[in-house]
Amino acid sequence: MNKVLEIKDLCKTYIVNKRQNNVLKNVNFTINKGEMVAVMGPSGSGKSTLLYTVSGMDDITAGRSIFDGKDIKELDDNELADLRLDDMGFIFQQMYMLKNLTVLDNIILPACQSRKGSESRREIMHRGQDLMRKLGIIEIADNDITEVSGGQLQRACICRSMINNPKMIFADEPTGALNRTASDEVMAELIKINQEGTTIMLVTHDVKVAAKCSRVLYIVDGNIKGEYNLDNVGSDMWLTGRERELNNWLMEMGW
Repeated sequence: MNKVLEIKDLCKTYIVNKRQNNVLKNVNFTINKGEMVAVMGPSGSGKSTLLYTVSGMDDITAGRSIFDGKDIKELDDNELADLRLDDMGFIFQQMYMLKNLTVLDNIILPACQSRKGSESRREIMHRGQDLMRKLGIIEIADNDITEVSGGQLQRACICRSMINNPKMIFADEPTGALNRTASDEVMAELIKINQEGTTIMLVTHDVKVAAKCSRVLYIVDGNIKGEYNLDNVGSDMWLTGRERELNNWLMEMGW
């Protein structure tokens, strides 16, 4: 399988009140094309820091994060910004969108900022509308972001993350602010996107969410303590079994 993300001896250190805080310590893992990998661990274990650091949103203290063959640490600010804009998609628990733009305008904004394509705004808008139609939210295209539900807004964030056809999506607790029904709807869309070929790395504390992924990395005190491999998502009954098996493994890991 082709490697999309390769992490080698990654370290992340913060200096707080003149004291060194080693948040990530010699982390190593690989994510292959087409995988959907969940990162789990106790609160404060370094889950979100790991996602931000490997994607170049936060500086690397030591080690390497190689994305699609490019060593992130060796890129200058403009090259890294272009990489994140064109080849990565981002989804967060807090659904950051500009309040002065409609939902559709928020979705197409990254494509309008990209320098890699030669599409007209009309073509970009049509692509954004197609994504919204695909995720079942085309009816809110012209709404303000304050006029839609949390589940609708998070699906709009998924559309925005997909607008530049990224090689990989990074998601930090994408269902954390949603109720169970909206969470299931959002995960169904992420699974669909993954099955169509987009690689996904997501941070979650929810076993139901993680059980729908192909692999789970468990992090404690900045170290990857283990990983659990899962088969492709099956029926709801099979999924219940996957949740039970994953939960048992997490308990063994000290969850």
